[in-house]
Amino acid sequence: MIELYTSPTPNGYKISVALEELEIPYNVHVVNLQAGDQKKPEFLAMNPNGRIPVIVDTENDNLSIMESGAQLIYLAEKAGKLLPTESVARSKVIQWLMFQMGGIGPMMGQANVFFRYWPGEKIQPAIDRYQNEGRRLFEVMETRLKDNEYLADDFSIADIANWCWVRTYKWSGVNIDGLEGVKRWMQMMEDRPACKKGVAVPIDIMELMRNMKQSKDLTDTGSKIIQK
Repeated sequence: MIELYTSPTPNGYKISVALEELEIPYNVHVVNLQAGDQKKPEFLAMNPNGRIPVIVDTENDNLSIMESGAQLIYLAEKAGKLLPTESVARSKVIQWLMFQMGGIGPMMGQANVFFRYWPGEKIQPAIDRYQNEGRRLFEVMETRLKDNEYLADDFSIADIANWCWVRTYKWSGVNIDGLEGVKRWMQMMEDRPACKKGVAVPIDIMELMRNMKQSKDLTDTGSKIIQK
């Protein structure tokens, strides 16, 4: 059994989607970021970096793993799916996973900070910087997805990792006009039953974003969290 400590964020969804796709049983423990649960001693004992998600494998001596990319690799290897063992095919998946970990996630995350959460007067050069970089990275994905169904040869943890962030492009203010391959891929991912189920754990943040009042509440919450 996997114990999943998570919150409704793209990084959290990466793991709940993967668990659903891999059909690995799991229990959900909601981490209240606004209340500072991620900074409590019991959480820091599992992840000294104080970030979600965290997984604990009760079938493997209660092994605790931090960092969503590492968790995706561990879970795929545990299930024997969504990460090839052959070196070339595996490398194709890993490179797109690292693309998300080092590019898509950090750049969209910073776009969120300056576009949505920054308290006080907005810093437009910072907003432009991260939204433009987000668009550039989407264009890199387009070079692959315009002629290929998935980021690697087949559906993999790389698709899960990138989709959980890219699907929130509106919240980050990143323009996807003209990126037809990315749009097709996003819809294909959205249509997968396990993806739909995974992004509702513990709640579907996209539904909150569609409601203006709740969107403001989400922005206010984000503003508080980035200062912790």
